[in-house]
Amino acid sequence: MNDEIGSHAANKVKLTLNIASIGVLLAGMGIGMVTLAAAAGIWLGLWDFRRGFDLLRISNNYGDIIAWIGLFGTIAIVVAARLFDTGNAVRLGGLAAIGTLTAFVAYSIPESFRPAEGINYPPIHDISTDLNAPPEFVEVLPLRADAANTVIYGGSNNMTPERLAQLTAEAYPDLVPQHYDASVDEIFDRALAAVDRLGWELVSATRSAGRIEATDTTLWFRFKDDIVIIIAAAGNQTLVNARSVSRVGTGDVGANAIRLRAFFGLL
Repeated sequence: MNDEIGSHAANKVKLTLNIASIGVLLAGMGIGMVTLAAAAGIWLGLWDFRRGFDLLRISNNYGDIIAWIGLFGTIAIVVAARLFDTGNAVRLGGLAAIGTLTAFVAYSIPESFRPAEGINYPPIHDISTDLNAPPEFVEVLPLRADAANTVIYGGSNNMTPERLAQLTAEAYPDLVPQHYDASVDEIFDRALAAVDRLGWELVSATRSAGRIEATDTTLWFRFKDDIVIIIAAAGNQTLVNARSVSRVGTGDVGANAIRLRAFFGLL
């Protein structure tokens, strides 16, 4: 009789732990699917980036909660499985751990878009080192035929050239025309090497005009941002100006400025 009661209790515990581990797994996979769908929907043309960001907000709001619950749940499941000697502690813990890890990743992806503490990026997406005569695109223009944002400086999202220049200077005072003690040809070659190293898609490189145009595709949403680089002689030095413009979106969370800093860092 006692053996039957003990066996029944053990089976009940085993069933409960199985349900708990599967619950953690499904919760983690569910929030992971929300994060994946945010980008996949854009890739497949099912919705625009606004819906994608809405889905990422859901992942960001609930992913960490699910991850923490999953972590404590995983520990509790493994401890209980060993305590009651259910014989499947590794399998149960593994399932729950997969769900926990997936939830953590689902939370981390949108969290990576969040600005660092104390940093407020202005709502702009067109960054130029020359605020008076921003470099102009030529060969990239056909690629932006359907882009939401124009390449006219200060011409998108109720902006003006003066306001855009002011916001850029205030937010990114380090992004100014750069001078180098090297020939135009040498700097042109360095610029091409930097474009290649950064993984940008080279659109055109016209040495005689000192112009390089390229496109950078972001990792998660596959946004395409365009870059134009102008290289010219300036006395005994070489002057380099660059501009990076997003095809969609009002603000870029600093992406275009970060891109130009990376370029000049390599140059």
